[in-house]
Amino acid sequence: MSEYLQSIKQRYGIIGNDPKLNRALDRAVRVAPTDITVLVSGESGTGKEVIPQIIHHNSYRKHGPYFAVNCGAIPEGTIDSELFGHEKGSFTGAIASRKGYFEMADKGTLFLDEVGELPLTTQVRLLRVLENGEFIKVGSSKVQKTDVRIVAATNRDLIKLVEEGKFREDLYYRLNTVEIKLPALRERKDDIYLLFRKFASDFGHKYHVPPVKLTPDAIQILLSYHWPGNIRQLKNIVEQISILEENRMIEGETLRKYLPGLSKHFPSVLVSKTGDIDFNKERELIYKLIFELKNEIDHLKAEINHLKPPVLIGNNGNQEAHTPVEIIYEGDKEHNMSDENHSAEETLSLQEKEKDLIIKALKKHNGRRKKAADELGISERTLYRKIKQYDIQQ
Repeated sequence: MSEYLQSIKQRYGIIGNDPKLNRALDRAVRVAPTDITVLVSGESGTGKEVIPQIIHHNSYRKHGPYFAVNCGAIPEGTIDSELFGHEKGSFTGAIASRKGYFEMADKGTLFLDEVGELPLTTQVRLLRVLENGEFIKVGSSKVQKTDVRIVAATNRDLIKLVEEGKFREDLYYRLNTVEIKLPALRERKDDIYLLFRKFASDFGHKYHVPPVKLTPDAIQILLSYHWPGNIRQLKNIVEQISILEENRMIEGETLRKYLPGLSKHFPSVLVSKTGDIDFNKERELIYKLIFELKNEIDHLKAEINHLKPPVLIGNNGNQEAHTPVEIIYEGDKEHNMSDENHSAEETLSLQEKEKDLIIKALKKHNGRRKKAADELGISERTLYRKIKQYDIQQ
């Protein structure tokens, strides 16, 4: 590995020596001096946000503005205004003209995170900017020019979205001039323990406690886990362990409690140095696990429902070809009809715990949704939807 690549890692706090990671970083450095549009791909939590920073700071635009926009966190009704600006009176609440990110980032770099979440109407506007550098503010008829370098990122399969008609094919090829793919954490086996030790040291310093360490069996569990949330999940788990565990040498069975999908039961009761049971910490951890498990269950249900053929249930309870009253799935029919009341009660209970966990995360981070979403292990767009669903006041 070149000394320059090592200096890049040190500057941006990147840990690891995996060849796939090095290849991604090397590619970012190579395309930086050009004005080529770059698409950064990879699963959620792999650290895609560092690539556009590397590109910007190693380009001739490094003295120009740099803006990062999470497209998935902006409501569909305001995304055009955020990106392209609006004129006074163009919609309810537009009490003054406003510049959008494309205007503010002129002569600089604009990072569009979660670009796969953009509405089709906004995709048309974005395509025009990429083609000729032109855009029109919401509520205006005046064409404006901008000189912006675009770096986009996504954890979605854009080809699949194109096939489903949810993403424009011409925009995909415009964005994907050069693709930089970041590997998932499970593909970087040799880096996992390095990252654990770095996070353990950081959180030990942050909370003024000795850094946690792992026994050999715990290291094996760490390396064999599939890490669906990647680096973000690992960091959150190390922080939890650093705060909640009295014993700083973590054994395999203890680590299992913090890994969704491996724990066979909820964590044992946490006991303080005085011998008192710490119910607050215990409740927080249980809520956290319930929240993560519920998200995994919802995702699994969505996958199952996508694969099963729908059955139309008519008023007489039989399969009918016409006048369907309800659409359910074959595998869910018996469960839906026999356990309806129990499921409703269970869902309500989980929703209350989920709402409580979201409120606590928002309060902890002073209402900053991105940090709260990172702690909860969900996207900012999902957090925004949950806030609306539970009518959480900030």
